[in-house]
Amino acid sequence: MHLPFFYGWLIVVVTFVTMAIGVNARTAFSLFFPPIIGEFGWDRGVTAGAFSFGFVVSGAVSPLIGRMMDRLGPRAVMELGVALMGGGLLLAPLTTQPWHLYLTIGVLVGAGSVCLGYSGQSLFLPNWFIRRRGLAMGLAFAGVGIGSMTLLPWVQHMIEQTGWRTACTAMGVLVFAVLAPINLLLRKRPEDIGLLPDGDAAPSATSAPPVSNVVDPAWAATDWTLRRALRTARFWWIALGYFCGLYVWYAVQVHQTKFLLDVGFSANVAVWALGVVSLLGIPGQIWLGHLSDRIGREWIWAISCAGFAVCFAALIALKFAPVLPLVYLMIFTQGALGYGLTSIMGAVVLEIFQGKQYGGIFGTIMLAALAGGAAGPWATGWLFDLSGSYTSAFAIGIAVSILSAVAIWQASPRKVRAVAGQMHKAQAGRD
Repeated sequence: MHLPFFYGWLIVVVTFVTMAIGVNARTAFSLFFPPIIGEFGWDRGVTAGAFSFGFVVSGAVSPLIGRMMDRLGPRAVMELGVALMGGGLLLAPLTTQPWHLYLTIGVLVGAGSVCLGYSGQSLFLPNWFIRRRGLAMGLAFAGVGIGSMTLLPWVQHMIEQTGWRTACTAMGVLVFAVLAPINLLLRKRPEDIGLLPDGDAAPSATSAPPVSNVVDPAWAATDWTLRRALRTARFWWIALGYFCGLYVWYAVQVHQTKFLLDVGFSANVAVWALGVVSLLGIPGQIWLGHLSDRIGREWIWAISCAGFAVCFAALIALKFAPVLPLVYLMIFTQGALGYGLTSIMGAVVLEIFQGKQYGGIFGTIMLAALAGGAAGPWATGWLFDLSGSYTSAFAIGIAVSILSAVAIWQASPRKVRAVAGQMHKAQAGRD
């Protein structure tokens, strides 16, 4: 395949577009929610439950999608995701009963989002890069922020002009029209088309052998199956770290707007804060992904967790001093730092459990991660109902952030494979 650039960057572009549309097509439910309530008069809990049920579905199918990736590759997985999500969005406007939403938004869109979202892309994109793995994933996942800035205002405009049913149908058509054809360009790994990761040239007989990033040859040489991985401490440290990471991510994302309103800020400030967090997440993911290629995945995970910890601390302080500088601190630490987690989630697992069954291993770990994403908002709301305040819930968020950082440090991908910026140390250790 003769191109003037490395095919892996085309994979990044396809992933960027898929994330921009696929993730935000699911997020758009928050825009459909008010007009659905207004039309049918259903309880908010029952209606919102369709979206929450989608998390349960996502968690349940994540290991299955991982195994499907191992056997069939990304094109089959992505096209399945297109069929599920696009079909769910096209059928949702036919809703007349709550269970219709649970079937379309919960089951179909929820299952499709595993394929088209962070989990699905992390199953194959890391294969294409070694030295620039973090940068590539940061660039690809920045599509979520770009999509939220472009697609969601368009959806809201359509809702206001023509109603939620037309807007939902348009999103379904967009999923099919754009994502179905471009995902045919995907390949699982560069070796499938005669290339090497990062676009490196094949070594000649006279060239020096490439520098290996392997630090622990015995571990790296293991044929990792899900059963073998489950028997290692590293697997459970990653599962714990990812559970805690998504716990804090969604705990603050779901509750921050209501909290800001409770402490006296206007609705405009609260909505603006949520939007700027997503905006800052774009350069944050790219920069931290690139930095992870230089200093290591554990450091970036720790930096992102520190961002969430400071974010929760700022929220606690806002209760006693509701001033804009604390809002700015909360926004920056959450978006520019905290959102860096996504740029290395796939890299951490791949660098420890690289092999033919990586998809099944990663999918099972994401089951724990999605459980954390569901637990965070629920536990935070439950603690508020129990105490009448968010203070204890946010304090627990700080502790969970620290626990997440410690867990990934214990998993220590650096002790299995070195990132590009640390390969000289790995080489020195082998010598």
